[in-house]
Amino acid sequence: MTAHPLTDVFEEHRPLLMDVAYRMLGRVADAEDVVQDAWLRWSRADRDEVRAPRAYLVRVTTRLAIDRLRQVRARGEAYVGPWLPEPYVTEFGDTVPDTAERAVLAESVSLAVLVVLETLSPLERAVFVLREAFGYPYAEIAALLDRGEAAVRQLAGRARRHVEERRTRYEADPARRRDLTERFLAAAAGGDLAGLMSLLAPDVRLVGDSGGKAKTPVRVLHTADKVGRFLIGAARKDGPGLTLRYVETNAGVAILALAGDRPDALFQLDVVGGRITTVYIIRNPDKLRSLADL
Repeated sequence: MTAHPLTDVFEEHRPLLMDVAYRMLGRVADAEDVVQDAWLRWSRADRDEVRAPRAYLVRVTTRLAIDRLRQVRARGEAYVGPWLPEPYVTEFGDTVPDTAERAVLAESVSLAVLVVLETLSPLERAVFVLREAFGYPYAEIAALLDRGEAAVRQLAGRARRHVEERRTRYEADPARRRDLTERFLAAAAGGDLAGLMSLLAPDVRLVGDSGGKAKTPVRVLHTADKVGRFLIGAARKDGPGLTLRYVETNAGVAILALAGDRPDALFQLDVVGGRITTVYIIRNPDKLRSLADL
């Protein structure tokens, strides 16, 4: 295999590898590093030993992601305030035409699910991602991870129960989420507290992630009254100096706030039954760098 086809094969599978790595890590920069390391392994691999490039690349990427996740956890770095995954630009387009498959992929990359995945062990997370997000058979996952199929099934069952117990329900209809996000923005930007409160579930939460590098609540806010008043106050104070645009991150519409050309904040909503159940605000500048070119 010459260098050009070698690159072509890898580039064909790069989006899949990035999707796997990001779901494993919840961090765009780490996922990109893992995919780059996978390329180096691929470029040095014995071509005679690689009978199925896709399987080989997914195996290498998954194992590298497991190693990276273990390293991150071993460092035990303290994080100021709530932690949220780094926003990930998703554009399924026509690559995932099936509605059911699109819904599964969208939920697997949602902020709510990724937060829960942080509580799994690296192996549990790998099995969950490969099985639930990408539909890999247990036997194939076992081969990818060099584990017995029975052990993989146990890991999958444990991970699934854990996620089901902790994740919130998910509104998959993109049109409904877009409509509610637009109404949310109009009410908050317009200082319409009553209108905003009508969109919020009574037990709504606001989760702000700044890593101590910007202003967000250092604790999760609860109840429509507290969340609504915080959002109206923030819009009055900071809104006039910001440019707002809609983007698609983590398979859902989000509001990107720009200070000049610099991403300042990203807002994304969890929606259930036509009401907002969670407001996510990401203001950690390290997590917004990948959105600078949107």
